[in-house]
Amino acid sequence: MNIRALVARPWIWGFAAAALVWLMILAISGQGGGQTVSLALSLAPYLVIVGLGQMLVVTAGPGNIDVSVAPIISLAGFVSVLAAFSTGSATVGVLAGVGAGLVIAAISTVAILGLSVPPIIATLAAGLIASSGTLSLANGFGAVPDPGLRSLLNLRPAGIPILAVAIVVVTVLVIALLRGTTYGRSLIAVGQNRRAAERAGIPVARIIAVTYLASGALAGLTGALLAAYIAPSADLGTRYLLDSVAVVVIGGTLISGGRAVPVGVWGAALFFILLDGLVNLVGWSSAAQNLLKGGLVLLVLFLAGGGDRVSGTSSRFRRRPRPAAVTTTTTGENTHG
Repeated sequence: MNIRALVARPWIWGFAAAALVWLMILAISGQGGGQTVSLALSLAPYLVIVGLGQMLVVTAGPGNIDVSVAPIISLAGFVSVLAAFSTGSATVGVLAGVGAGLVIAAISTVAILGLSVPPIIATLAAGLIASSGTLSLANGFGAVPDPGLRSLLNLRPAGIPILAVAIVVVTVLVIALLRGTTYGRSLIAVGQNRRAAERAGIPVARIIAVTYLASGALAGLTGALLAAYIAPSADLGTRYLLDSVAVVVIGGTLISGGRAVPVGVWGAALFFILLDGLVNLVGWSSAAQNLLKGGLVLLVLFLAGGGDRVSGTSSRFRRRPRPAAVTTTTTGENTHG
C-alpha cells in the first residue's frame, strides 16, 4: 500500500492524531510510553462500545443521532450495580444494564417510527425519561459494584487490558455484521438513500428499529461496565454524548450516513483519551483544555477531508453509490475496517 492510498483511508487520521498526542506526552513527561498506552487502552474501550452504537445510528442517514446514550449510561450503571448486588451475580447485573438500555431505546424507536418524531427529539425525550429514573435510583443508593467484575475489568495480562481485547473482538464482529449480513448491507443502503432503499424493497422501519435498539443496548453495556470499573453516579455518562459523536465523525464515518468505519472509532477514542491525559499533564485550565481539544478535533477533521482530496474526489461533489449497496461489493466500498 503506497502513501497516497494510506492517506485516503478515512480511519488513518484518528490513529495519527493519537500517535502525535502520545509523543507529546512522552516529550513532556519524559517517562516510558508503555504505561501511557496501557492506561489509554484501559479507558478507550468504554468510549469505543458506545461509539460503535452511535456509529450505526449515524450510518442510517441524515438526522440520525442518538442523544439518549449519556442518560442511558448513567441509568444502566445504577440498574446493573443494583441487580448484581441484589442477586449476587455480575452477569445478571450486566444483562440488567443492557436491558435498561433496550427499554429506553424502545421508547425512542416507538417515537421515531410510530409517531414520526425527529430522531434527535425522540432520543432527547427518551433520555429525559432515563435521567428521571437515574435520579430516583440515586436517592439513597447503597449498593456497591461487584468486586469480581471490577477485578476482571482491571485485569491486564502482559500489560494489555482484557477489556480492550474483548472490545477488539466486538469491533471485528461489527465489521462482519456490516459487510456480511443483510442487515449491514441494508443499513448502508438506507443511509445512502432512504427513499430508494424503500423502493428497492428494504424494510427500512425494521432496519431503523434494530439500529436504535443496538445503540441503546451498547450504551447500556457501557454503563454496566463503567459503573463496575468506577462507581455509579448520576453524571456517569455525561461526557459520552459529545464524545461518542466526535469519535464516530473523526473515525471516518460519514455524518450524512451511508459509510461506517468501525476501526476508525478505535483511533478516535485513543486520541480523545490521550488528549485528556495531555491537558491534565500540563495542568491547563478547563477553558484552555476545551480550546486545545476543539482545535485538534478541527485539525483532524480537516486532514481527514484532505484524504478525500488526495484520492482525487471532493466530499461535496463525490458521486454517492446507488442503493444497490445491498450487494457485498458496495458494502466493501463503504465499510472500512
